[in-house]
Amino acid sequence: MGLNLFFLLTKLFLLVISLSSLLTVSEQQSCDVFEGSWVFDASYPLYDASECPFIASDLNCQKNGRPDQMYLQYRWKPTACDISRFDGKEFLEKYRGKKVMYVGDSLSANQWESMGCMLHAAVPIANYRLSSRGPLTTLSFPEYEFSIMFLKNGFLVSLVNRILKIDTLSGSEWWKDVDVLIFNTYHWWLHTGRLKTWDGYQIGNQTFKDMDVMEAYKIALTTWANWVDSNVDPTQTRVFFQGISAVHYRGGDWNEPNVDNCNGETKPIEGWSYPGIKPPGDGVMKEVVDNMKKPAILLDILLLTQLRKDGHPSIYVGGPLDCSHWCLAGVPDTWNQLLYTILML
Repeated sequence: MGLNLFFLLTKLFLLVISLSSLLTVSEQQSCDVFEGSWVFDASYPLYDASECPFIASDLNCQKNGRPDQMYLQYRWKPTACDISRFDGKEFLEKYRGKKVMYVGDSLSANQWESMGCMLHAAVPIANYRLSSRGPLTTLSFPEYEFSIMFLKNGFLVSLVNRILKIDTLSGSEWWKDVDVLIFNTYHWWLHTGRLKTWDGYQIGNQTFKDMDVMEAYKIALTTWANWVDSNVDPTQTRVFFQGISAVHYRGGDWNEPNVDNCNGETKPIEGWSYPGIKPPGDGVMKEVVDNMKKPAILLDILLLTQLRKDGHPSIYVGGPLDCSHWCLAGVPDTWNQLLYTILML
């Protein structure tokens, strides 16, 4: 057995053993933290959006006039366990001197802003620095020598002259020497009409005018997975892949055909199952991640976002209806709570 493989297996074993330190498991059941339901909790939200300087104006729904507040007070409750509440100061202490990077589209930015707010609320008097360089935005806490970064990269692969080179990564030079990497790509692949930014695909020297989008998505994800397998030392760097974040543009998707979209929705879907179907990319993504030699940890946020038809900016965005992104404070705080739960093991 190679030394790296030995260390990886040891780390995975310790990950399982350590779950009890952050999870209270009912009746000794194994706990899938991504299976559960939303419960009302008057102690939420985790921070006051009006006191967070990192929220993009279109995600600050209360500031933009959203009249209801109940959507702020739901906590994700896994079926078989309870998750420890986010402790930003403890997280900063454990990850002192480390770098965390979110790589992806505007939903990754949504999650990055959320984490910035959660940490700022934990250490409100701590100095921070916010800087940008090209596609990279960095929020650092000098007292802890810690930084969280957002790298805008919606496809993970190269887009050149409106051709997606699905066997060539984009921006991978930024990914090196980072302690925690959280990748995301999906929504840009679904763009059509004026939002679509590509006219064809390229593999090697071959160009294709038409290709099944999910086939292209799988090839692109495999290109990314091969980079992780070849370049990441799992004893030094933790790699996550953010699962698919649901949209709510058609009420029929959640068995309410008389509802047009997310506008006016004020409560989550009750229970622990979603009546609609899973998006096609979900199976593609899971297949690629499952086949990695150095598996990324999947943040499987699909169900918990499918249930939150109430969590989008909707008309309180300063622009067109938005049933894709998420109000802050809000649902992405739970993505980070689950990330925190895993990282603190």
